[in-house]
Amino acid sequence: MMKIFEMKKLIYFALIIFVFFACTEDGSDSSKTGTLSLFLADASTEDYKAVYITIKEVQVHLGDEVNGSWVVVATPNITYNLLKLINGIIEQLGIKDLEAGHYTQLRMIIDNTDDDGTNIIGESHPFANYIIDQSDTYKELKIPSGYKTGVKIVHGFDIAENQLTELILDFDASKSVVKAGNSGKWILKPTIKVIDRLVSASISGIISDADTNALEGVMVSAQVYDSNAEDIKYQIVSQGQGISEEDGYYFMYLWPGTYKIVLYKEGYSIACKSVEVESGISSDQNFTVETTEIGTINGEVTIEDADDDQTAFLSFRINAVCDGTAGSAEEPIEVISKSIADSGSYSVKLPPGTYSLVASTEGRASQTYDNIAVTSSNITIQDVTFEMQ
Repeated sequence: MMKIFEMKKLIYFALIIFVFFACTEDGSDSSKTGTLSLFLADASTEDYKAVYITIKEVQVHLGDEVNGSWVVVATPNITYNLLKLINGIIEQLGIKDLEAGHYTQLRMIIDNTDDDGTNIIGESHPFANYIIDQSDTYKELKIPSGYKTGVKIVHGFDIAENQLTELILDFDASKSVVKAGNSGKWILKPTIKVIDRLVSASISGIISDADTNALEGVMVSAQVYDSNAEDIKYQIVSQGQGISEEDGYYFMYLWPGTYKIVLYKEGYSIACKSVEVESGISSDQNFTVETTEIGTINGEVTIEDADDDQTAFLSFRINAVCDGTAGSAEEPIEVISKSIADSGSYSVKLPPGTYSLVASTEGRASQTYDNIAVTSSNITIQDVTFEMQ
Protein backbone atom coordinates (compact mmCIF):
# COMPACT_ATOMS: atom_id res chain seq x y z
CA MET A 1 0.00 0.00 0.00
CA MET A 2 2.86 2.36 0.84
CA LYS A 3 4.32 1.99 -2.64
CA ILE A 4 0.96 2.73 -4.24
CA PHE A 5 0.60 5.85 -2.04
CA GLU A 6 4.08 7.06 -2.97
CA MET A 7 3.32 6.50 -6.65
CA LYS A 8 0.11 8.55 -6.36
CA LYS A 9 2.10 11.39 -4.77
CA LEU A 10 4.57 11.35 -7.65
CA ILE A 11 1.76 11.48 -10.19
CA TYR A 12 0.09 14.31 -8.24
CA PHE A 13 3.25 16.44 -8.17
CA ALA A 14 3.90 15.69 -11.83
CA LEU A 15 0.44 17.05 -12.65
CA ILE A 16 1.15 20.21 -10.63
CA ILE A 17 4.39 20.78 -12.53
CA PHE A 18 2.60 20.23 -15.84
CA VAL A 19 -0.12 22.75 -15.00
CA PHE A 20 2.50 25.24 -13.74
CA PHE A 21 4.37 25.25 -17.02
CA ALA A 22 1.20 25.14 -19.13
CA CYS A 23 -0.20 28.23 -17.37
CA THR A 24 2.72 30.62 -17.52
CA GLU A 25 3.43 33.67 -15.41
CA ASP A 26 2.20 36.02 -18.11
CA GLY A 27 -1.35 34.72 -17.77
CA SER A 28 -1.38 32.67 -20.97
CA ASP A 29 -2.20 29.01 -21.38
CA SER A 30 0.26 27.33 -23.75
CA SER A 31 -2.02 24.30 -24.10
CA LYS A 32 -4.90 26.43 -25.43
CA THR A 33 -5.00 28.62 -28.52
CA GLY A 34 -7.29 31.06 -30.26
CA THR A 35 -7.00 33.01 -33.50
CA LEU A 36 -6.21 36.68 -34.13
CA SER A 37 -7.06 38.32 -37.44
CA LEU A 38 -5.72 41.84 -38.06
CA PHE A 39 -7.09 44.40 -40.52
CA LEU A 40 -6.05 47.87 -41.66
CA ALA A 41 -8.39 50.83 -42.26
CA ASP A 42 -8.09 54.61 -42.48
CA ALA A 43 -10.13 57.56 -41.22
CA SER A 44 -9.33 59.46 -44.46
CA THR A 45 -8.61 63.07 -45.37
CA GLU A 46 -9.22 65.43 -48.29
CA ASP A 47 -5.79 67.02 -48.01
CA TYR A 48 -4.00 64.50 -50.27
CA LYS A 49 -4.70 62.26 -53.25
CA ALA A 50 -2.87 59.31 -51.67
CA VAL A 51 -1.02 58.41 -48.48
CA TYR A 52 1.33 55.45 -48.81
CA ILE A 53 2.90 53.58 -45.92
CA THR A 54 4.88 50.35 -46.01
CA ILE A 55 4.11 47.92 -43.19
CA LYS A 56 6.78 45.31 -42.58
CA GLU A 57 5.19 43.42 -39.69
CA VAL A 58 2.87 43.66 -36.70
CA GLN A 59 3.61 42.22 -33.27
CA VAL A 60 1.47 41.73 -30.16
CA HIS A 61 2.64 41.66 -26.55
CA LEU A 62 1.59 38.80 -24.28
CA GLY A 63 1.66 39.41 -20.52
CA ASP A 64 3.24 42.24 -18.56
CA GLU A 65 6.47 44.13 -19.21
CA VAL A 66 8.52 41.87 -16.90
CA ASN A 67 7.29 38.40 -17.84
CA GLY A 68 5.75 39.11 -21.22
CA SER A 69 7.05 38.72 -24.77
CA TRP A 70 6.46 40.04 -28.27
CA VAL A 71 4.95 37.71 -30.88
CA VAL A 72 4.92 38.41 -34.64
CA VAL A 73 1.38 38.00 -35.97
CA ALA A 74 1.60 39.55 -39.46
CA THR A 75 4.36 40.14 -42.02
CA PRO A 76 2.62 41.83 -44.97
CA ASN A 77 5.63 43.75 -46.40
CA ILE A 78 3.15 45.77 -48.45
CA THR A 79 2.96 49.45 -49.39
CA TYR A 80 -0.64 50.48 -48.67
CA ASN A 81 -2.55 53.51 -49.92
CA LEU A 82 -4.46 54.42 -46.77
CA LEU A 83 -6.94 56.58 -48.66
CA LYS A 84 -8.29 53.45 -50.39
CA LEU A 85 -9.19 51.93 -47.02
CA ILE A 86 -12.16 54.11 -46.07
CA ASN A 87 -15.91 53.77 -45.53
CA GLY A 88 -15.83 50.15 -44.41
CA ILE A 89 -13.14 48.92 -46.82
CA ILE A 90 -10.50 47.05 -44.83
CA GLU A 91 -7.34 45.12 -45.77
CA GLN A 92 -6.26 42.02 -43.88
CA LEU A 93 -2.73 42.34 -42.50
CA GLY A 94 -2.48 38.76 -41.27
CA ILE A 95 -4.06 35.93 -39.29
CA LYS A 96 -2.37 33.77 -36.66
CA ASP A 97 -3.12 31.23 -33.91
CA LEU A 98 -1.96 32.52 -30.52
CA GLU A 99 -1.76 31.22 -26.98
CA ALA A 100 -4.88 31.99 -24.99
CA GLY A 101 -4.36 34.87 -22.59
CA HIS A 102 -4.32 38.64 -22.19
CA TYR A 103 -2.34 40.77 -24.64
CA THR A 104 -1.51 44.30 -23.56
CA GLN A 105 -0.43 46.12 -26.73
CA LEU A 106 0.54 45.93 -30.39
CA ARG A 107 3.55 47.18 -32.32
CA MET A 108 3.63 48.10 -36.01
CA ILE A 109 6.99 48.03 -37.81
CA ILE A 110 7.07 50.49 -40.70
CA ASP A 111 9.60 49.63 -43.41
CA ASN A 112 11.89 51.90 -45.42
CA THR A 113 11.73 49.73 -48.56
CA ASP A 114 8.60 49.71 -50.73
CA ASP A 115 6.96 46.63 -52.24
CA ASP A 116 7.95 47.34 -55.87
CA GLY A 117 4.34 48.09 -56.79
CA THR A 118 2.83 51.09 -58.56
CA ASN A 119 0.84 54.02 -57.23
CA ILE A 120 -2.40 55.72 -58.34
CA ILE A 121 -0.51 57.63 -61.05
CA GLY A 122 0.75 54.34 -62.51
CA GLU A 123 4.37 54.93 -61.48
CA SER A 124 6.69 52.94 -59.26
CA HIS A 125 6.75 53.99 -55.63
CA PRO A 126 9.39 56.73 -55.27
CA PHE A 127 9.63 56.06 -51.51
CA ALA A 128 8.40 53.50 -49.01
CA ASN A 129 6.35 56.12 -47.16
CA TYR A 130 5.04 59.21 -48.94
CA ILE A 131 2.04 61.28 -49.97
CA ILE A 132 0.78 62.45 -53.33
CA ASP A 133 -0.63 65.96 -52.97
CA GLN A 134 -3.41 67.52 -55.02
CA SER A 135 -0.93 68.62 -57.71
CA ASP A 136 0.46 65.06 -58.11
CA THR A 137 3.69 65.96 -56.33
CA TYR A 138 5.47 63.33 -54.22
CA LYS A 139 6.44 64.17 -50.63
CA GLU A 140 8.50 61.62 -48.72
CA LEU A 141 7.37 60.98 -45.16
CA LYS A 142 10.20 60.97 -42.66
CA ILE A 143 9.80 58.71 -39.64
CA PRO A 144 10.92 60.23 -36.30
CA SER A 145 13.71 58.35 -34.58
CA GLY A 146 11.40 57.35 -31.75
CA TYR A 147 9.41 55.15 -34.15
CA LYS A 148 12.34 53.28 -35.66
CA THR A 149 11.76 50.33 -33.31
CA GLY A 150 8.05 50.28 -34.13
CA VAL A 151 4.86 52.19 -33.43
CA LYS A 152 3.44 50.99 -30.11
CA ILE A 153 -0.35 50.84 -29.91
CA VAL A 154 -1.48 50.48 -26.31
CA HIS A 155 -4.67 48.42 -26.45
CA GLY A 156 -5.41 45.35 -24.38
CA PHE A 157 -7.33 42.38 -25.75
CA ASP A 158 -7.92 38.72 -24.89
CA ILE A 159 -7.39 35.59 -26.95
CA ALA A 160 -9.88 32.91 -25.87
CA GLU A 161 -9.57 29.20 -26.56
CA ASN A 162 -10.96 28.14 -29.96
CA GLN A 163 -12.34 31.64 -30.62
CA LEU A 164 -11.62 34.24 -33.29
CA THR A 165 -10.65 37.81 -32.40
CA GLU A 166 -10.73 40.38 -35.22
CA LEU A 167 -9.02 43.73 -34.64
CA ILE A 168 -9.07 46.70 -37.02
CA LEU A 169 -6.08 49.05 -36.85
CA ASP A 170 -7.76 52.32 -37.78
CA PHE A 171 -5.03 54.62 -39.13
CA ASP A 172 -5.86 58.33 -39.05
CA ALA A 173 -3.99 59.83 -42.00
CA SER A 174 -5.23 63.35 -41.27
CA LYS A 175 -3.44 63.36 -37.91
CA SER A 176 -0.53 61.06 -38.85
CA VAL A 177 0.84 63.14 -41.73
CA VAL A 178 2.46 66.34 -40.48
CA LYS A 179 3.95 69.12 -42.59
CA ALA A 180 6.95 70.66 -40.88
CA GLY A 181 6.99 74.43 -40.88
CA ASN A 182 10.56 75.66 -41.21
CA SER A 183 12.41 72.59 -42.46
CA GLY A 184 10.05 71.76 -45.34
CA LYS A 185 10.00 68.11 -44.29
CA TRP A 186 6.93 65.93 -44.14
CA ILE A 187 6.71 63.67 -41.09
CA LEU A 188 4.86 60.44 -40.40
CA LYS A 189 3.69 60.27 -36.77
CA PRO A 190 1.15 57.43 -36.81
CA THR A 191 -2.11 57.89 -34.93
CA ILE A 192 -3.89 54.53 -34.74
CA LYS A 193 -7.02 53.36 -32.93
CA VAL A 194 -8.00 49.73 -32.41
CA ILE A 195 -11.54 48.45 -32.95
CA ASP A 196 -12.79 44.93 -32.25
CA ARG A 197 -14.65 44.06 -35.43
CA LEU A 198 -16.79 41.33 -33.85
CA VAL A 199 -18.22 43.54 -31.07
CA SER A 200 -18.12 46.89 -32.86
CA ALA A 201 -21.04 48.95 -34.07
CA SER A 202 -21.20 50.97 -37.26
CA ILE A 203 -22.87 54.03 -38.64
CA SER A 204 -23.45 54.88 -42.30
CA GLY A 205 -25.63 56.98 -44.55
CA ILE A 206 -25.91 59.50 -47.37
CA ILE A 207 -24.95 63.17 -47.16
CA SER A 208 -26.79 65.56 -49.46
CA ASP A 209 -26.97 69.29 -50.12
CA ALA A 210 -30.13 71.37 -49.80
CA ASP A 211 -31.21 70.31 -53.32
CA THR A 212 -30.90 66.59 -52.35
CA ASN A 213 -27.79 66.18 -54.50
CA ALA A 214 -25.23 63.72 -53.14
CA LEU A 215 -22.28 65.59 -51.63
CA GLU A 216 -18.71 64.30 -51.86
CA GLY A 217 -15.84 65.14 -49.53
CA VAL A 218 -17.73 65.85 -46.31
CA MET A 219 -15.66 64.98 -43.25
CA VAL A 220 -17.64 62.98 -40.69
CA SER A 221 -16.42 62.59 -37.10
CA ALA A 222 -17.85 60.59 -34.19
CA GLN A 223 -16.96 62.55 -31.05
CA VAL A 224 -17.23 62.04 -27.30
CA TYR A 225 -17.30 65.05 -24.97
CA ASP A 226 -16.07 64.83 -21.38
CA SER A 227 -16.20 68.10 -19.46
CA ASN A 228 -14.34 66.49 -16.53
CA ALA A 229 -11.20 65.60 -18.48
CA GLU A 230 -8.13 66.92 -16.66
CA ASP A 231 -6.52 68.20 -19.85
CA ILE A 232 -8.77 70.32 -22.05
CA LYS A 233 -7.36 68.71 -25.19
CA TYR A 234 -9.03 65.44 -24.12
CA GLN A 235 -12.44 66.98 -23.45
CA ILE A 236 -13.29 66.16 -27.06
CA VAL A 237 -12.05 62.83 -28.41
CA SER A 238 -12.75 61.63 -31.95
CA GLN A 239 -13.49 57.90 -31.89
CA GLY A 240 -14.02 57.54 -35.61
CA GLN A 241 -13.81 59.48 -38.83
CA GLY A 242 -14.96 59.09 -42.40
CA ILE A 243 -15.47 61.04 -45.59
CA SER A 244 -18.37 60.98 -48.02
CA GLU A 245 -17.79 59.49 -51.46
CA GLU A 246 -19.08 60.63 -54.86
CA ASP A 247 -22.52 59.18 -54.12
CA GLY A 248 -22.60 60.86 -50.69
CA TYR A 249 -22.02 57.58 -48.84
CA TYR A 250 -20.00 57.42 -45.62
CA PHE A 251 -19.30 54.60 -43.13
CA MET A 252 -17.55 54.29 -39.76
CA TYR A 253 -16.75 51.40 -37.41
CA LEU A 254 -17.26 52.45 -33.78
CA TRP A 255 -17.24 51.00 -30.32
CA PRO A 256 -20.80 50.76 -28.96
CA GLY A 257 -21.84 54.01 -27.26
CA THR A 258 -23.31 57.47 -27.74
CA TYR A 259 -21.56 59.95 -30.03
CA LYS A 260 -21.93 63.39 -31.48
CA ILE A 261 -21.73 62.91 -35.24
CA VAL A 262 -20.16 66.10 -36.65
CA LEU A 263 -20.04 66.99 -40.35
CA TYR A 264 -18.06 69.68 -42.11
CA LYS A 265 -17.01 70.58 -45.63
CA GLU A 266 -15.53 73.90 -46.67
CA GLY A 267 -18.28 76.17 -47.99
CA TYR A 268 -21.05 74.33 -46.17
CA SER A 269 -22.73 74.66 -42.79
CA ILE A 270 -21.63 72.62 -39.77
CA ALA A 271 -24.03 69.79 -38.87
CA CYS A 272 -24.15 67.61 -35.77
CA LYS A 273 -26.43 64.99 -34.26
CA SER A 274 -26.34 62.83 -31.13
CA VAL A 275 -26.49 59.14 -32.08
CA GLU A 276 -26.37 55.94 -30.01
CA VAL A 277 -24.92 52.84 -31.69
CA GLU A 278 -25.19 49.27 -30.41
CA SER A 279 -22.87 46.30 -30.71
CA GLY A 280 -23.28 44.41 -33.97
CA ILE A 281 -25.86 46.88 -35.33
CA SER A 282 -25.42 49.31 -38.21
CA SER A 283 -27.16 52.64 -37.64
CA ASP A 284 -28.44 54.44 -40.74
CA GLN A 285 -28.01 58.22 -40.42
CA ASN A 286 -28.51 60.54 -43.39
CA PHE A 287 -27.61 64.23 -43.29
CA THR A 288 -28.31 67.40 -45.25
CA VAL A 289 -25.94 70.36 -45.20
CA GLU A 290 -26.42 73.79 -46.76
CA THR A 291 -24.02 76.14 -48.48
CA THR A 292 -22.73 79.07 -46.47
CA GLU A 293 -20.18 81.87 -46.61
CA ILE A 294 -16.78 81.29 -45.04
CA GLY A 295 -14.04 83.18 -43.28
CA THR A 296 -10.42 82.31 -42.59
CA ILE A 297 -8.22 81.88 -39.52
CA ASN A 298 -4.50 82.20 -40.19
CA GLY A 299 -1.64 82.03 -37.76
CA GLU A 300 1.91 81.08 -36.90
CA VAL A 301 2.76 78.27 -34.50
CA THR A 302 5.97 78.64 -32.51
CA ILE A 303 7.35 75.87 -30.30
CA GLU A 304 10.31 77.35 -28.47
CA ASP A 305 13.33 75.03 -28.27
CA ALA A 306 11.42 72.34 -30.17
CA ASP A 307 12.81 69.02 -31.37
CA ASP A 308 12.97 68.63 -35.15
CA ASP A 309 9.92 66.36 -35.18
CA GLN A 310 7.87 68.01 -32.43
CA THR A 311 4.25 68.50 -33.44
CA ALA A 312 1.58 70.96 -32.38
CA PHE A 313 -2.02 69.78 -32.62
CA LEU A 314 -4.66 72.46 -33.23
CA SER A 315 -8.33 71.75 -32.53
CA PHE A 316 -10.91 74.33 -33.70
CA ARG A 317 -14.14 74.08 -31.72
CA ILE A 318 -17.55 75.72 -31.55
CA ASN A 319 -20.50 75.36 -29.19
CA ALA A 320 -23.53 73.57 -30.64
CA VAL A 321 -26.71 71.70 -29.69
CA CYS A 322 -26.53 68.23 -31.25
CA ASP A 323 -29.35 66.22 -29.64
CA GLY A 324 -32.19 68.21 -31.21
CA THR A 325 -34.02 68.65 -27.91
CA ALA A 326 -35.51 72.08 -27.26
CA GLY A 327 -33.78 73.88 -24.42
CA SER A 328 -30.72 71.62 -24.46
CA ALA A 329 -27.44 73.20 -23.43
CA GLU A 330 -24.73 73.85 -25.97
CA GLU A 331 -21.58 71.77 -25.80
CA PRO A 332 -18.32 72.15 -27.74
CA ILE A 333 -17.68 70.11 -30.85
CA GLU A 334 -14.51 69.91 -32.92
CA VAL A 335 -15.05 71.24 -36.43
CA ILE A 336 -11.57 70.78 -37.88
CA SER A 337 -8.05 69.99 -36.67
CA LYS A 338 -4.54 70.60 -37.95
CA SER A 339 -1.10 69.23 -37.11
CA ILE A 340 1.95 71.51 -37.47
CA ALA A 341 5.53 70.37 -36.86
CA ASP A 342 8.81 72.22 -36.29
CA SER A 343 6.90 75.52 -36.02
CA GLY A 344 5.15 76.99 -39.05
CA SER A 345 1.98 78.57 -40.39
CA TYR A 346 -1.56 77.28 -40.67
CA SER A 347 -4.78 78.31 -42.38
CA VAL A 348 -8.33 77.03 -41.86
CA LYS A 349 -11.60 78.09 -43.49
CA LEU A 350 -14.75 78.06 -41.38
CA PRO A 351 -18.34 79.35 -41.48
CA PRO A 352 -18.97 82.63 -39.61
CA GLY A 353 -19.17 82.16 -35.86
CA THR A 354 -17.26 82.34 -32.58
CA TYR A 355 -14.68 79.60 -32.14
CA SER A 356 -12.14 78.43 -29.60
CA LEU A 357 -8.74 76.97 -30.41
CA VAL A 358 -7.19 74.30 -28.21
CA ALA A 359 -3.48 73.89 -28.95
CA SER A 360 -1.31 71.11 -27.55
CA THR A 361 2.15 69.66 -27.97
CA GLU A 362 4.15 67.03 -26.14
CA GLY A 363 5.78 68.19 -22.92
CA ARG A 364 4.00 71.56 -22.75
CA ALA A 365 0.75 72.66 -21.13
CA SER A 366 -2.26 72.80 -23.45
CA GLN A 367 -3.46 76.28 -24.38
CA THR A 368 -6.92 77.63 -25.12
CA TYR A 369 -7.72 80.71 -27.20
CA ASP A 370 -11.37 81.70 -26.80
CA ASN A 371 -13.74 84.06 -28.60
CA ILE A 372 -12.09 83.86 -32.01
CA ALA A 373 -14.54 85.67 -34.27
CA VAL A 374 -14.81 84.44 -37.85
CA THR A 375 -16.69 86.65 -40.30
CA SER A 376 -17.44 86.02 -43.96
CA SER A 377 -14.72 86.80 -46.48
CA ASN A 378 -12.39 88.12 -43.76
CA ILE A 379 -9.13 86.85 -42.27
CA THR A 380 -8.69 86.47 -38.52
CA ILE A 381 -5.14 86.16 -37.18
CA GLN A 382 -4.49 83.81 -34.25
CA ASP A 383 -0.88 82.93 -33.46
CA VAL A 384 0.09 80.14 -31.06
CA THR A 385 3.25 80.06 -28.94
CA PHE A 386 4.50 77.28 -26.69
CA GLU A 387 7.12 78.71 -24.38
CA MET A 388 10.06 76.81 -22.95
CA GLN A 389 9.47 75.04 -19.64
